[in-house]
Amino acid sequence: MSRFDLREVSVRRDGHLIIDRVSATIAPGRCTALVGPSGAGKSTLLRLFNRLDDPTSGTLLLDGAELDTLDVLELRRRVGLVGQRPVMVAATVIEELRTGAPELERGRAVELLARVGIAQALVDRPSAGLSGGEAQRVCLARALAVEPEVLLLDEPTSALDPEAAKAVEETLCGLLGDGLTAILVSHSAEQVRRMADDALVLQGGRLVESGPVREIAYVNGVGGV
Repeated sequence: MSRFDLREVSVRRDGHLIIDRVSATIAPGRCTALVGPSGAGKSTLLRLFNRLDDPTSGTLLLDGAELDTLDVLELRRRVGLVGQRPVMVAATVIEELRTGAPELERGRAVELLARVGIAQALVDRPSAGLSGGEAQRVCLARALAVEPEVLLLDEPTSALDPEAAKAVEETLCGLLGDGLTAILVSHSAEQVRRMADDALVLQGGRLVESGPVREIAYVNGVGGV
């Protein structure tokens, strides 16, 4: 299980300070939520963990190694991302799963689909015919196909209808219950309480509160998410 350490991490863009000297630890085997008002820097901070963005200053480490010393493609195999909207890049479901794992065997593909609540019958289904909830779960299986150590979850249910969102969240909770390390961005206090173990609260790019979710005032009715 992998641990991230942030040491005085800042991100400046176009003269504006987006992340301001954030120091924190992301514990292995737990789900850590990044919460705060819109524009607080949550998504920017999330993008640092697999180098879709880089700090302007400060240091981010994975298991003690500075992120900018690691091969970026290997890093992104270790740290997978599931975004807000499911994006299909291949013609069929099994081809989607083989995007990052070309040698993925059919039996393993079926296992991955079962793990995210997708029936075996859909393995050869055209990607374009999937519902929003099915497509998001296929994206999750695609991320799992490369056996990541960490999952980055950027509002993973926000683009789905309530029924599909509930199904995807239940799938994610099952994965997290198996000890997968995850970093979650969510605007929903209820979702954070259901899914996350710990939380980092950002306001104006600064870390203003951190700790177990049950102890975070911002998530538990003081300030709201």
